[in-house]
Amino acid sequence: MTSVTVVEQIMSANDSLAAQNRALLEASGVLGVNMMASPGAGKTSVILRTIEAVASSLRLGVVEGDTAAVTIDADKVISAGMPAVQINTGGQCHLDAVMLGNALPQLSLSDIDLLIVENVGNLICPASFTLGTHFNVVIASVPEGDDKPYKYPNIYRGIDALILNKTDLLPYIDFDIDYFKRGIEILNPDFHFFPMSCKTGEGIPEWANWLKERAAAYQNR
Repeated sequence: MTSVTVVEQIMSANDSLAAQNRALLEASGVLGVNMMASPGAGKTSVILRTIEAVASSLRLGVVEGDTAAVTIDADKVISAGMPAVQINTGGQCHLDAVMLGNALPQLSLSDIDLLIVENVGNLICPASFTLGTHFNVVIASVPEGDDKPYKYPNIYRGIDALILNKTDLLPYIDFDIDYFKRGIEILNPDFHFFPMSCKTGEGIPEWANWLKERAAAYQNR
């Protein structure tokens, strides 16, 4: 019988590059957040609302990941007054450390306190690739249903925060928040939970305050 010895983790190359990205961010005093979600959850809307809520106290930069060569989301961020870089993944279903590493030099990191990375809309692939950011956030939305943590568990493991977007639709959609939260707590009991509506503004101050606290703790470390 022939045996095969695995001498290196398959993701080690990506992890090594992610560590380099983290070192560059830290040398520049930049706190990085990786925002993941399925298509249509409202990642860009949350980012634009976040810019409105924290721009008076934090300097933001945004990296936008997309599978196609379009700049729609990056243009929205730039119109909101923040620097943005668009990454075209060439059809790949996630960002990886190489892509982020290529994007970082295109930003003036010395002029940024908080870097938001909008990952590709997907609940599977982004969970497998570290980028070098400091914490991970998943954006879910009420129309997606309350069973996503049970169907796609890997994306919820190790996240620092969960934003439940589009809560203004709760009166019209059969969505059990307690059931949804339990599915995440089984995997990750320490996550922070932010019910939010980008339409009504619900939950945005709480989310913004959490970000500000994280950024302040990072700057004062």
